[in-house]
Amino acid sequence: MSFRHLHANARVALAAALIGAVAFLDWRIEHPFAFAFLYLFPILLVGTVWRPWQILLTAVLCTTLADIFDPFPFSLGLSLPQDVLVFTSLAGTGLFAYELSRSRAREIENLRRVESEVAARRAAEEQLEFLIDSSPVAVLIMGGDCLVLRANQAAHRLLGVADGKLAGRSIRPFVPALGRVPFLGETPPAFRTEMQCRGRREGGDVFLADVFFSTYQTAMGPRLAALVVDASEGLREREESGLEQLLAGSRILVGAVSHEVRNVCGAIGVIYENLARQGALRSSKDFEALGSLVEALNKIASIELKQSKPQSQAGGIDLFEVLDELRIVLEPPCAEAGIEVRWHVPAELPAVWADRHSLLQVLLNLTKNSQRALENAPVKRIEIAVAAQERSVTIRVADTGPGIAAADKLFQPFQKGADSTGLGLYLSRAFVRSFHGELRHDPASPGCCFVIELAVTGPTEAEYGRVAEHEAHPSIVA
Repeated sequence: MSFRHLHANARVALAAALIGAVAFLDWRIEHPFAFAFLYLFPILLVGTVWRPWQILLTAVLCTTLADIFDPFPFSLGLSLPQDVLVFTSLAGTGLFAYELSRSRAREIENLRRVESEVAARRAAEEQLEFLIDSSPVAVLIMGGDCLVLRANQAAHRLLGVADGKLAGRSIRPFVPALGRVPFLGETPPAFRTEMQCRGRREGGDVFLADVFFSTYQTAMGPRLAALVVDASEGLREREESGLEQLLAGSRILVGAVSHEVRNVCGAIGVIYENLARQGALRSSKDFEALGSLVEALNKIASIELKQSKPQSQAGGIDLFEVLDELRIVLEPPCAEAGIEVRWHVPAELPAVWADRHSLLQVLLNLTKNSQRALENAPVKRIEIAVAAQERSVTIRVADTGPGIAAADKLFQPFQKGADSTGLGLYLSRAFVRSFHGELRHDPASPGCCFVIELAVTGPTEAEYGRVAEHEAHPSIVA
């Protein structure tokens, strides 16, 4: 900045020296012509440094000097138009130099700004290139004809194509759903969304794809950028877990039905034996056939369906993860229904012995029951409190609803007046007991309160293994 000031001052000093030199020449040399045109050079120098009003004052000074040292005598008719012409020429030249200097300064500033933006854009593009190339997620960029313009290594691995061979190929054989996305120009809004669809690899293998994509416009035409993730493993785990839960629930359900059928068969069997002792129907073939049917039905109902060992599903789980998933599922519908959810969870909790999906289903069942109970309650609140003891962890699910009238039959299946089949609490307690926990109702608490007791993992795991083995083989003493 100091150099620029010195340079400007030097130009002003040079302009002043030139003005003085021209005036001296005009004064000392007597010729029948004037040297006023020489003032154009200092005016050009001043125009690159000073402001317009300073340039005009300089033009007035030069015009005055030219008029003073004019070799011809002053005449109003001739000298005044001449002075106006000199002033206009000098002022115009100075202002032209001023505008030219400003335009050049603006151009230099714009050039610097463009160079800075180009450098920043180049750095951002390099970072983006590195991010795309090193990303484990498949990144694809397509044109309006659905041809792949750019694909990273993860995209080649996901679609089973050799490196560098995806560019120029259509995306439709690999992810058909992306080939049906409307581009800009075909529909007014731009798409920025996600979808789950089927994908196909080069070799014909099908996989489940989570696709996050957006459409945008460029100077070369519309573009579609997509992130593709293989979700097959998640689907497989979810379906297998759902199947295990379905089988476990079916075993418990069939066991409950068998229990009820055994009770009915027992009552029918007593009536049949009473009629047989009376002897009135002993010779009846239909009566004997009825006895055979009752006996066969009793045998069918007596079949015990063994549950799978809890060790195949249960294990040490992080209770915080289960509670976080419960919070994600529970809080939005509660907020819509005007139900306050309070959480009392300590900062640290030990790992507990449970099956994660079964425990989450139990908690969801209890909280759904609380939501139904709070529909007409004056105070709508659900409290979930967790407490850790030395060898167990308790989860209390309480609400401010009207409570339960018949608590003695709470965990029995097929209750009258219950929603659906009345198996929710029966299955929930069976799930908790399958990993050696306990689900109970706390009648002392206001409203309705259920308590889940879970064992802490660690030394207790070996103990529960011995308990499970003893339950499977009662003759073995642990």
